[in-house]
Amino acid sequence: MNLYICLFSMGFLFILSIVCFFSSIYFIMNMISIFMEWELFTLNSSSLLMTILLDWMSLMFLSFVLLISSMVIFYSNSYMSSDLNMVRFILLVLMFVFSMILLIISPNLISILLGWDGLGLVSYCLVIYYQNVKSYNSGMLTVLSNRIGDVMILMSIVWMLNYGGWNYIFYMSFMKNDLYMYIIGWFIVLAAMTKSAQIPFSSWLPAAMAAPTPVSALVHSSTLVTAGVYLLIRFNFVLNDTLVFKGFLLIAGLTMFMSGIVANYEFDLKKIIALSTLSQLGLMMSILSMGGYDLAFFHLLTHALFKSLLFMCAGIIIHTMNNNQDIRYMGNLIKFMPFSSFCLVVSNLALCGMPFLAGFYSKDLILEVVLLSNLNILIFFLYFFSTGLTVCYTVRLVYYSLMGDLKMPSLMNLFEEYSDMILSMLFLSFMSVIGGSMLMWLIFPVPVMIYLPLLLKLSILMVMFMGVLMGLIILLSVKFMKNLMSFYLMKMFFSEMWFLPNLSTFGLNYYFLNKMVVYGKVLDGGWSEYLVSLNIKKLVLFSMKNFQLIQNNSFKTYIFIFYFWLLSFMLLFFMKI
Repeated sequence: MNLYICLFSMGFLFILSIVCFFSSIYFIMNMISIFMEWELFTLNSSSLLMTILLDWMSLMFLSFVLLISSMVIFYSNSYMSSDLNMVRFILLVLMFVFSMILLIISPNLISILLGWDGLGLVSYCLVIYYQNVKSYNSGMLTVLSNRIGDVMILMSIVWMLNYGGWNYIFYMSFMKNDLYMYIIGWFIVLAAMTKSAQIPFSSWLPAAMAAPTPVSALVHSSTLVTAGVYLLIRFNFVLNDTLVFKGFLLIAGLTMFMSGIVANYEFDLKKIIALSTLSQLGLMMSILSMGGYDLAFFHLLTHALFKSLLFMCAGIIIHTMNNNQDIRYMGNLIKFMPFSSFCLVVSNLALCGMPFLAGFYSKDLILEVVLLSNLNILIFFLYFFSTGLTVCYTVRLVYYSLMGDLKMPSLMNLFEEYSDMILSMLFLSFMSVIGGSMLMWLIFPVPVMIYLPLLLKLSILMVMFMGVLMGLIILLSVKFMKNLMSFYLMKMFFSEMWFLPNLSTFGLNYYFLNKMVVYGKVLDGGWSEYLVSLNIKKLVLFSMKNFQLIQNNSFKTYIFIFYFWLLSFMLLFFMKI
């Protein structure tokens, strides 16, 4: 039964993905957009409409979401085969995909809210799928961080009521300089910051790794974390060249820089890949803040391909190594798991921007546009140093997991016989190789003219090689520096994501929890306990004893009640006379 549901879901999503992809090519060639609108009801001259916008961008993104979702479901057929609630898992993934589809095709803030809130709710259900304390804490951190973004969307809906409708796509061009649209833009940027985990909302993204690995492959490639980027791409025309985007450029650059540093101190395999997602989200947001919405969309699509493959490789390694995620226990996997190691290396090289893989076309183009732009030295440093850090933690990950000696404490049976996993990984590795050039031809039919001196042109490759060198230096120096107190303090600061988890959880919760303790002592354990709870208890006990006395069916009790009734009757009778 589970197999049939998986295969049917995978086949349906895959066919729909192919249809959307070829439709997007047709829409690009003929410059077509389709806008459909249904009026649900009207209230006080404001119409609540269900609208769908189909253009090349929404169809292209939709095809990639559906493609990766179909591969993830096919991959889950083996990965989650021993799970008792397999059908529930597949239904949750399908609900997640449906929420993302609703968000992609909606030019209306009401229907965007439905998809946006659906993503937050279903992601909570998926993060707490393995029911334990760690998953619960991670799920609460995820859903409460995302609720801030939901409130911002609600505030945008309230402010857009001034225009008499919620189809933002109608108002973006000629209301660009309006104060209301500027305020709406602020709310949209804050909502995108929470969903795409920019500073200071970054702590939920590594915590969401408590979800099953197929969910991580879906969430961190094309759905949940990219929703904020996609929304800002749609709102780009309103916010471009504004003060909001100039400040947001710094925040995105710092997010990229912070996640690159933290990933170099992390030992959890899935968290390293999650932090690399955070770094790439910072790259997308920063180039988007500079006005390159098409470049951000291009990197969004190429990143989705190799990041889903990277998580699938991590999943098969974790599965084979008896659910162990610590890279310090791994080693020499290239000998035991050659195909998975090959896919891991391909996806990591695409992440670094190795020439002629998928990530190279988008990442190289973004960095060349940065070199061509009029930027200050701080933003320039954040871009290129973060790119070097990406290569650095990739080298570290490959060294720990694929090279050296196997460090597991007991004899393990390492093998690759998961046919469904390998087939889905093979398809995505093929797309990670050819996807970048294919999308380059489609999204940029006219070549982008970038004229740079030879040294600047080669600077991106130089940064990559310097990242490799820096990664090797860090690996060698850790052995000699690990006993130094300064190294320990630096490691603690960086491995804790600049103490963002403490600020977002303990920093916010401690004050309120402390006040609740005081409240409990003074009120619940104080006067209210004495005056209300104890007195009610005494009254109830007294009443129960008396009723129990009546219910004992004692003849003396009945005679006493009869005499009492007779005496009362006689008193009333004589008082009337």
